[in-house]
Amino acid sequence: MAFDYDDNNIFAKILRGEIPNNTVAENDVALAFRDIAPKAPVHVLVIPKGKYVSFDDFSANASDAEIAGFSRLCAEVCAKEGVGLDAGNAGFRAITNAGPDGVQEVPHYHLHIMGGRMMGPMVLLRD
Repeated sequence: MAFDYDDNNIFAKILRGEIPNNTVAENDVALAFRDIAPKAPVHVLVIPKGKYVSFDDFSANASDAEIAGFSRLCAEVCAKEGVGLDAGNAGFRAITNAGPDGVQEVPHYHLHIMGGRMMGPMVLLRD
């Protein structure tokens, strides 16, 4: 089952300036902003400005400049939010969800950068 890109998804509206956000960092190809329902003391979403649905879509179809710019913005967010390992910090988790089994809610690729506390187990399995 493939997700089609929806121009009316909440992140597309944020990128168009129709919905406000709490910006953490931005460059030519990506935007980082605070999650409105944070699950950790640091919970920032990083989204590409291009129309990509998921990590695999972005990785396969984005330009080299988009991929590099997105990755650099993620590093900037980690440093800015004090969770990056380069300064001896305890660490963070980077999560992206894809499709129904991955519990993706918004059909626009986004990476969650979460930290500021022990994040617990990676996945809790359910029967």
